[in-house]
Amino acid sequence: MTSSWQERIRRVIADPSHLAIALIIGAVVGSTIVAFMAFTDWMHALLFSQSMPVWLRPLTPALAALIAGYLLMKVFPDARGSGVPQTKASLIAGEGYISLRTATGKFLCCAISLGGGVALGREGPSVQIGAGVASFLLRRVGLGKRDVQALVPVGVAAALAAAFNTPVAAVLFTLEELLGDMNAGLLGSVVIGAATSWMVLHLWLGDTPLFRVPAYSLVHPTEFLFYAILGVAGGLISVAFTTALLRLRLQYRRLPGWTLPFQPATGGLTAGLLALYSAEVLGAGYAAVELALHGQLTTTQMFVLLVLKFVATVFCYSSGNAGGIFGPSLFLGAMLGGSFGSALHTWFPATTAPAGAYALVGMATTFAGVIRSPITAVVMIFELTRDYNIIVPLMISSLVAYGVARALAHTPIYDALASQDGVHLPHPKGHRQEPDLLVADAMQHPGLLLSPETTVAAARLLVPEGDCLIGHDGRLSSVLPRRALDEALRHGQGDETLGSIAVSQFPNYLPHLHPDHPADLVLHRLSRFDLSLLPVVDRRDVTRLLGQVTVKDLMRAYRNPPGLRTS
Repeated sequence: MTSSWQERIRRVIADPSHLAIALIIGAVVGSTIVAFMAFTDWMHALLFSQSMPVWLRPLTPALAALIAGYLLMKVFPDARGSGVPQTKASLIAGEGYISLRTATGKFLCCAISLGGGVALGREGPSVQIGAGVASFLLRRVGLGKRDVQALVPVGVAAALAAAFNTPVAAVLFTLEELLGDMNAGLLGSVVIGAATSWMVLHLWLGDTPLFRVPAYSLVHPTEFLFYAILGVAGGLISVAFTTALLRLRLQYRRLPGWTLPFQPATGGLTAGLLALYSAEVLGAGYAAVELALHGQLTTTQMFVLLVLKFVATVFCYSSGNAGGIFGPSLFLGAMLGGSFGSALHTWFPATTAPAGAYALVGMATTFAGVIRSPITAVVMIFELTRDYNIIVPLMISSLVAYGVARALAHTPIYDALASQDGVHLPHPKGHRQEPDLLVADAMQHPGLLLSPETTVAAARLLVPEGDCLIGHDGRLSSVLPRRALDEALRHGQGDETLGSIAVSQFPNYLPHLHPDHPADLVLHRLSRFDLSLLPVVDRRDVTRLLGQVTVKDLMRAYRNPPGLRTS
């Protein structure tokens, strides 16, 4: 058997009766994304007119981020971030439910912030908008939760097909990153949704590629070595970018709660200040990317833009702005590859292609290293160029970058972002054997949840034996082992609160399980943390207590195994 959520999607999405629904989703989502792009471009043209004084350049993205940040905090709290990890969490752990309010908030907040010059991309938000529109439509036509969960990926593929103008890459990203399953049984409805959306895009905007790229070809076989070196550099830049982003984001999250509405504005202000040097830092920066692809930027210009965009995107994303990292990863790759290729072409003009070829390959390189979707990266750039001559350099550089990035930072960026938000997602790898027994089969209702203000002496009376779960109103904050209580009592700390004692027990990790974990993980974690019980929590919110499990519960479940579970 395969994992239950993947099997459910595979069975439903291949049903011919849903093909018509996939076509409708593709048309509606495609139209929505076209409107999103048009509204964002209109906002940018309105805010950044030719007559705009230079001194206003830093203030515009800061003000746009401040407005969007207020809306994100007060009206659309679920629209924060890039949208990809949130969509993945909703698909896997939330049965595909994304509210229309969240999709609307993503549309509005991203249009304001991106139109105002915040240095993020629109493709990641398009994923959540497309998934939200699909989820809403599917619920409105009366489909059940399983059908909704199965067909939401159609909205994702449709959104990316319209946002990137690359329908094949959109399908591959949906399978490779969102579902983690390249099985052909998933293709039918996803392909129809992406193709329909792409046709809607062409109906509205015509056959206009995201970038106009001149034809390139391999000049000399030694270039393969140079493209491999570019892959190493791309992998290193990708790891530096994701590491800086995650660390700074963690620092922002540690700031006092009253600063939350103002945090996005600091990212916008940073981008605005950097834009005093070059306005190409603002927004996705695709105009500068096209200049790099045509070899119209110098080595120094591209290197400086690489540094500036790196800093601007890290601050804009970490500070909580609504926007994605698809576009910035392409920008960084174009500037890295362009500056590398420009230097090479200066040194070896007879045996190397122009700088634009390396800028093009660099885009796929950093995309593969940051997003960790190497197949999507290769196909996406191939679709953009429609030129087969560049495919082998793309494959070499992208796979090298992917290998370097994975070796240095094993956790992909979207999983790491979800983990920072307390959302713990599984890592599906296609077909897997489902365990005979899950934690859900053994867990019991949670026992007594003690307040952090409870004293150690009172806790020992309330829980004479075993460990203590600490929290309030169904929200778990920590676990206190029995040995810690006994030690506190021996040292005369009976009047200390559980909250003060618990801080030193598990400072960096809250021991827990999820209902869909295999049951054999119970013994492993009980032994690892020297506990007699473990809390069972929601994947989307590690503080939401669902139950608890002990060795006795596990043995009881093995003695009386549940019947065959249905997916």
